[in-house]
Amino acid sequence: MNIGNTEMIQIADAVARDKGIPRHSVIQAMEQAIQVASRKKYGHDNNIKVTINQQNGETKINRVLEVVEVIENSGSQILLEDAIHKNPDAKIGDEIIEPLPPIDLGRVVAQSAKQVIIQKVRDAERARQYEEFKDRVGEIVSGTVRRVEFGNIIIELGRGEAVLRRENAIKGEVFKVNERIRAYIEDVRNDSKGPQIILSRTHPQFLAQLFTQEVPEIYDNVIEIKSVAREPGLKSKIAVYTSDSSIDAVGSCVGVRGSRVQAVINELHGEKIDIIQWSSDQATFVINSLTPAEVSKVVIDEDNKRIEVVVPTEQLSIAIGRRGQNVRLASHLTGWNIDVMTEEEESKRRVEEFNYASKLFINELGVEEVLAQLLAVEGFASLEDIAYTAIEDLSSIEGFDEELAKELISRAKQVVEEQNKDLLVQLDHLGVDKDLIRLVNLNLQQMRILADNGIKKMEDLADLTIEEFIKIVPASGLSNDEIGDIIKKATIITEEENKE
Repeated sequence: MNIGNTEMIQIADAVARDKGIPRHSVIQAMEQAIQVASRKKYGHDNNIKVTINQQNGETKINRVLEVVEVIENSGSQILLEDAIHKNPDAKIGDEIIEPLPPIDLGRVVAQSAKQVIIQKVRDAERARQYEEFKDRVGEIVSGTVRRVEFGNIIIELGRGEAVLRRENAIKGEVFKVNERIRAYIEDVRNDSKGPQIILSRTHPQFLAQLFTQEVPEIYDNVIEIKSVAREPGLKSKIAVYTSDSSIDAVGSCVGVRGSRVQAVINELHGEKIDIIQWSSDQATFVINSLTPAEVSKVVIDEDNKRIEVVVPTEQLSIAIGRRGQNVRLASHLTGWNIDVMTEEEESKRRVEEFNYASKLFINELGVEEVLAQLLAVEGFASLEDIAYTAIEDLSSIEGFDEELAKELISRAKQVVEEQNKDLLVQLDHLGVDKDLIRLVNLNLQQMRILADNGIKKMEDLADLTIEEFIKIVPASGLSNDEIGDIIKKATIITEEENKE
């Protein structure tokens, strides 16, 4: 079966047009296919190169021979004395090009050539697909469901294919073959199996991009989406802001009679959405994020990135939400750890903290009750608070002076140091690993509480969850992220020790 020059070019043009890949890629595939077929005819030891003229389709088959002193492979090498007959200027290391006659592509050879072309075309298609989608991460795309494999949905996107994995699909959603589907491009990878376009319908930014499509003010950057928190298929919160005082950011996202937000809800199959007014004031933002609950007051602990929110008793269940959903989403939206309590609980706790701190200062610092209560009222809750505060801060309290401040700080430091010495002895007797004390950012009192609960070695701490740590040391003053970092550090140290 011989293919003419003109027909060769026509085939290349047709394949390139049909597959949407560069014409030169198809011709390269054809060159390799003929090269494979030629090696079958002339022997696999031959170093054969094929070139097809991209203008007229003329095909040249050449055998390339390396000029050597001693032949090891007669199919790809030639002696210098023989090479000189073909090229008088030949020297060791040169290449001699020897033309070979055109070959007749028999059925078997033609099939082999076809497979090479198919593979090359497939490789070119993959390269084109990767180039087309690599810069589109973060976009929403629309495609057609082609098949479902082990719960993963394969989606056709024009000339490419993408996958919506089971964990990236909203629980309860069912899509049928040939059904249209919209999803968010989470990642585009180029691995050994070809480009992988990873889609998601659970990603927080899928919600953000849906609002961008539905709300012109967001698309035009008049309204900004500040943050998003989602529990896919159940409920979401989205914080929006505009610097234009004439525009209602929340109202614009809701739309006339809720038309805009409803369009997003319909796309997410009924997922409830709270649209929140963002504020640079963190307390205001947290209050807004807990909608629809009404908040009485907030207490901010900036060092630990924690906010206590006080609500009327009848608002407690609304603020927390079903199974803690509302406060959990508010926490993710704002980036703060939020503790919700009733006014009665807050009042009772404040009294307990006040009484505890007052008695502590009376007993450990030897001060009078009035002085101890003044310290408690000013927010000092521990001996460490006093020991490591600035003299100016303490002396600025009404009724205090610099001399009194220095004396209180000195006494507090002395007591803390004595307690720490005693705690180190206790921890040693309990068999606590010295590396745990030295390498983990916890105070000695917290170490003692952990030791009393069986946490004495690095691997013991590494095995804890954040929830278990909080249960053991409820008043640690640490945020969830800080506790997570401590456990992570213990895990890394444990793994390194195990490797050794």
